[in-house]
Amino acid sequence: MNRKYAHLSIRQLCLFLLSATCCLNTALSQSLPERLGYPADAKLLILHADDLGMSHAENQASFEGLLSGAVNSASIMAPCPWLAEAATFARGFAKADMGLHLTLTSEWKYYKWGPVAPRNAVSSLLDSLGYFYADCATLAAHARPEEVEIELRAQIEKAKTMGIQPTHLDSHMGCLFFTRPEFFQIYLKLGREYQIPAMVGRDMLAQLPAAAGVTLSDKDVVVDRIFTAGPDDYKGGMAAYYERTLRALEPGVSVLLMHLAYEGPEMRAITHEHPDWGAAWRQADFDFFTGDTCRKILAEEGIQMITWKELGKLMK
Repeated sequence: MNRKYAHLSIRQLCLFLLSATCCLNTALSQSLPERLGYPADAKLLILHADDLGMSHAENQASFEGLLSGAVNSASIMAPCPWLAEAATFARGFAKADMGLHLTLTSEWKYYKWGPVAPRNAVSSLLDSLGYFYADCATLAAHARPEEVEIELRAQIEKAKTMGIQPTHLDSHMGCLFFTRPEFFQIYLKLGREYQIPAMVGRDMLAQLPAAAGVTLSDKDVVVDRIFTAGPDDYKGGMAAYYERTLRALEPGVSVLLMHLAYEGPEMRAITHEHPDWGAAWRQADFDFFTGDTCRKILAEEGIQMITWKELGKLMK
């Protein structure tokens, strides 16, 4: 017997074990809002801006959204050219909920980036010019899992070296979700190791091929649902999509992903010949989430904003 409990009588030990089992069962049966200290029927929402570090326009619009409280979470791309500016903001805005947007692709036509790790250590992740591949499918066809892990670790460590204390992890373009189970397992492994949530949703698990055969532990934080607009939503109007999504939000913990940037010469050049998730799309995201309509809907629907920092406490 563990010496810590050696002084207990058999009866005391039995009562202790019964109490511990009851507490565990209670925790497992609670909804995620209840585990966070909210009522079971609470509508909790993380408004999350992706792609910080990608460009100056992306950074500045996202900073404005965070400082105004229009959004309350964001994630940074460590391989990208404007990382230093995002890191400076993260260091100076201690209450910011800043995660890492783990990046293995470089999707724009003329605006490219490559790995944080030495190129000779992650050569399977790179095209003939030394950049990341442009899409998840090509990455999955070539990448060796051990090199994926090397690169993702390098991104996390570089961010930490620059003073970013990541509150969570997520995946650029969903490449760690939609491709190979080995990649998804690495993603979860890193979240557990660094003791921060790796964004996973219950709705996502039901449809992601990469989740096949992957076992979640009681240390993994799984939100109830994740929303993000797609090209058809953009064609129908971003404000209409976001209002519809917020009005229909169900109890639980949800994450709504968006991309905030100022439409201008920089973003138009970056997103050249790529209207999906392009400059106009990102300006539309900024306009909706920093406008009065969004705040009004949140209040009318009784939606409470929370952060990944709160969710991260469940892993400690």
